[in-house]
Parts: sequence; structure tokens; C-alpha cells
Amino acid sequence: MASYNPHHAFRVNGRLTSGENLFEISYSLIKEGEEFEKHIGEFLLDWIDGSSTISVKTSGSTGTPKTIVLKKEHMVNSALATGSYFDLAPESSALLCLPATYIAGKMMLVRAMVLGLNIYFVPPTSNPLEDTNRSFDFGAMVPMQVKNSLPNLHQVKKLIIGGAPISASLREDLKNVSNASYETYGMTETITHIAINPLNTGTGFESSFSILPDVKISVDERNCLVINAPKISDETVVTNDVVELVSEKEFKWLGRIDNVINSGGVKLHPEHIEKVLSKYLNIPFFVIGVEDEELGQKVVLVVENTSKSDIHKTLDKILEFKKFEKPKAIMVSKEFKRTESGKVQRQKTMSLL
Repeated sequence: MASYNPHHAFRVNGRLTSGENLFEISYSLIKEGEEFEKHIGEFLLDWIDGSSTISVKTSGSTGTPKTIVLKKEHMVNSALATGSYFDLAPESSALLCLPATYIAGKMMLVRAMVLGLNIYFVPPTSNPLEDTNRSFDFGAMVPMQVKNSLPNLHQVKKLIIGGAPISASLREDLKNVSNASYETYGMTETITHIAINPLNTGTGFESSFSILPDVKISVDERNCLVINAPKISDETVVTNDVVELVSEKEFKWLGRIDNVINSGGVKLHPEHIEKVLSKYLNIPFFVIGVEDEELGQKVVLVVENTSKSDIHKTLDKILEFKKFEKPKAIMVSKEFKRTESGKVQRQKTMSLL
């Protein structure tokens, strides 16, 4: 059986952790910890159980959640690539504030074990830095956590952000934070990120993703990204993400092909329209295509628990929309349907309207 013993410098909340006492720590978390700590303990035991694979749930943001099986060897390779890119040395400190039930949280633990990091974990709340004064060399958050943590974000020297699109307003806010924040592109099948976009190191709003070493990219006939990364996946990963290849190592993400709106024969990407709107709307919203007799589909703005009249006034002021991009209608949902990790489920939300 394969052995995946942690690095000799691996620490949990400051406590030096060897293969021998990792069982004890894991069982303690499962038996006595809070709910999020139980998941951490369970994953740590799964990692050292002698098996060569791990079962991981996908988030279900674009469809039905499913369980896929990943090789631990590939997870180790992913952790090594991240450590190399971000120059993470043994005994560097790391913050885990994501649930260990999904790949992003699991990989923070794997990076700590593989690279010998000192990992501290806090409850995976919307404001994870609220109750800690400690500084960290490395961490990972979703955009909602970043937004709520802005006053304290300097506590995380190098921060990767993923799981959902980053709004234009948050990108602007990050330029004023004295840390290094990076937008990531990836998915469960690629064991989190395979491409990085620095956010507050002088890059602009429309900057592109740069792929990590040992990754090759191309597009299929739909202009969707195809990923060939043998060190982290035995199979080529064909995505539903429409991209523009800038070079053989860079791409711009345009949106999900599942979400494309065909309005009057013009293909529109809701994600692009949402980027424009995010400069003006500081509320939960998304854009979707709805059947229309004249256009085939029309652009509709869906907002959460907000007055339509206020939104109409805002839309009238926006001059950046191209042909057919301005929403033709506004719909109000009392509450969006979301996955456990906080991603908005567009179709499920629409089915309730």
C-alpha cells in the first residue's frame, strides 16, 4: 500500500505532528471538535489510511453534485506545484478557513502535509479573520470571505481566491490591500487551480490567467478550454468554460457555455454582463437568458430581495452595454438557491420564480 506520511515539519495549530500522533489528533478532532473540525479529522485519517485514492464531492454549482475519485499522487503533485509557485518553505504558516468537505479545503490540508506547513484552522465563516490577530504566510478564500475580510486581509501575506467570479468592485478594493492576492482557475477534476492571475500586483481588470508548469491548454470546436495536465489528471479535462487563448500559456475566461444567451442571433456571455453590472450593483444578482418571442432569448437580471425601481434607475445610467446586453427585465427572488460552498445555483433559483 502507498504511504503518504506528512512532512517532518508539518504542524497543526502550532503542534508538531508526526505520522504516529496524527491518528491521535485526527480522532480528537472527530470526537471532540466542532462540526468543521470533524471534517478535518476525517480527511486527515483518509489521507494516511494506506489507500492511493480519495473520494471528493463536486460543488454542484452548474449541475448535480457528484463524487469523483482522485489519486493521492496527483494531489501531492498539485501541492508541490503550488508550493513552488508561491515559494512556500517548510514551517511557513497557512490558514484553513474553507470547509474540508470540498477540494479547496482538502487541498489546504494536503499542501500543509506535503510541504511541511504550520496550518491553523478557523471556522469557515463569511468573515474568517474576524476573531484572529495572527498573521499567515498563505491562505485561500472565496470572494465573499475576501470582501468581508478586507480590513484584516493584510494578515494573509499570499492569498489565493477561487470558487466564484470576483466582482469588479472587489478587484478595485484589493488594489489597496498590502498583501499579494491571486485569482485562481480550476475545478475538482484538476485538483483546484491550474492557472493564476495576480490581482494587486499592477495587473488590470481584463488581465488573463497564466497556467502553472506541466500544464498544456487548447480549445475545442466550442471555444471551450481543454486542459492536459498529466501530473494531476490521467485524462484530458474538457471544460464548459469559453475562453480566449492569449498565448499557449495564457487565456481569458469569458464564461460558461451552459450560460450563453442567444439574443437576436448575438451570443452573449452573462458573466461579462455581470462584470459590468458589478461596478454599479452592490447586491447579490445574476444574469440569465429567458425565452423571448422576438429575440429568441432576452437578457434578464435577477436580484435577491431588492426593489426593482432602484435597479431600473441604475441600469439607465450604465453606458458600457453592447448590443442586446442591457437587461430587458428584472426579476426579484426572495432568496437565491446556493450550494453548500456558497455558489449561486441559477437554474434552481429560476425554477422557484
